[in-house]
Amino acid sequence: MHKSSGLFAESATSNQEKEAQVSTQPWNVLIVDDEEQVHSITKLVLDRYMFEGRKLHFYHAYSAKEAREILSTHDDIALILLDVVMESDHAGLQLAKYVRQELKNKFTRIVLRTGQPGQAPEESVIADYDINDYKDKTELTATKLKTLMYSTLRSYRDIVSLEENRKGLEMIIDSSAKIFEKQSLEKFTSAVLQQLVSLLGLNKDASYIQTMSGLAVEHIGHDYRILSAMGNYKQIVSRPARETLSKEVFDRLEEAHEQKQNIYCQQYCVLYFKSGLGKENLLYVSHTDFKPLDDVEKNLLDVFSSNAGIAFENAYLKEAREATQEEIVYLLGDAVETRSQETGNHVKRVAEISKLLALAMGVDEEKALRLKSASPLHDLGKIAIPDAILNKNGKLDAEEWEIMKTHAEVGYNMLNDSKHETLQYAAIIAHEHHERWDGEGYPRKLVGDDIHLFGRITAVADVFDALNAVRCYKPAWPMDKIEAYFIEQSGKQFDPKIVTVLFDNIAEIKNICEKLTDT
Repeated sequence: MHKSSGLFAESATSNQEKEAQVSTQPWNVLIVDDEEQVHSITKLVLDRYMFEGRKLHFYHAYSAKEAREILSTHDDIALILLDVVMESDHAGLQLAKYVRQELKNKFTRIVLRTGQPGQAPEESVIADYDINDYKDKTELTATKLKTLMYSTLRSYRDIVSLEENRKGLEMIIDSSAKIFEKQSLEKFTSAVLQQLVSLLGLNKDASYIQTMSGLAVEHIGHDYRILSAMGNYKQIVSRPARETLSKEVFDRLEEAHEQKQNIYCQQYCVLYFKSGLGKENLLYVSHTDFKPLDDVEKNLLDVFSSNAGIAFENAYLKEAREATQEEIVYLLGDAVETRSQETGNHVKRVAEISKLLALAMGVDEEKALRLKSASPLHDLGKIAIPDAILNKNGKLDAEEWEIMKTHAEVGYNMLNDSKHETLQYAAIIAHEHHERWDGEGYPRKLVGDDIHLFGRITAVADVFDALNAVRCYKPAWPMDKIEAYFIEQSGKQFDPKIVTVLFDNIAEIKNICEKLTDT
């Protein structure tokens, strides 16, 4: 199909200014005839012909076989001027059938030109072969040929316009669905930005899309926080816009924000969104070679804006809900740690270390975030353990130890009935983070990979932080002693792969511990 050069094909009702613009992309015409003279005369007559500021480019085939080769590699032929009788009496008709049925090409206009009308009756040919016009070569004068070009190219243009606008609507729907799928606000805004770039780059090659620059921002006070970015702006995420963007770009954001509407210009566009919560977001995309958008394209982008605006509001609501849930989880985890005289940021450090280890082991980001949210509840079952046992200064006797071990089952039972995915993971972690790689753990003596990966990861994170932190009953261990302990317990208490990952990422883990140090 013909490749137009904008968001959607230029509509048949485009304004006079656009009609006056001269495009460098020609209309492609395929002449299929076994007579050289027909090719020469056709090209001569149409040598200076232009339609909507675009010249003609001719492909030449002297048989149906040659035409098939051209058509199989070029899907942007606007018109085929087709002879009927060539290598066989019905070669042209068979070629028309090939175009419509095998290539599934409903866009290219096909005009039969024959010097032997009796070979192919006009009415049956047009009805049976999806031919657009039928001409006797003797009646096709220079004037009539030019008139034919106007009618066929106009028809082709309008069909392509409808198809491109249909594709545009499909992309709007598809884009809206994709941005609703994203979990975090950062991922969501990045998805919205990517979908906008895809919409603006429709029918452009990949290099065009890659050279676009864009950013998504949230209005805060008298500035904007950059939520996601690409191209020239990809290094400035999370930074204030006023101090990082040029005055020109900042003023463009301000203009859209003040007007509370989308702005479309030749080299950039700004989309404005306001949620029911009062949050204001803007998307900015720039390129040095934008094709001016027509009214249809702007309307379609307005539809995309409306859908994205609703999605922005949902994303903020989801972020607020998850922040509340995370805070509750941390409070529960802290309550358990406080009761067992293990105060501070232990559960937060375990959460962050667990997430880091999971990502380093190839767990996808969404599940790693679930692990981070779930791991603070790993010792929730300790709320059922009597103070005398939980905070005993000396070593627990056998009976006390059996009671202490029940906290894994208690935590699991408390969380397992939840329908929330995070709490389901928390149930697994509570149940299995005291299992050992060698099968000597509790409560079920699971061995190796039978222990859920999240249980194995949390076990490493929990013990590492316990050894690395100051507790009321011990000082922090030096790092060389901690490393020696994990090496000794690798393949026994801990999954050897996780131990390796732990120390491969020890610098980042130390940074986590420093940022979340106990106060």
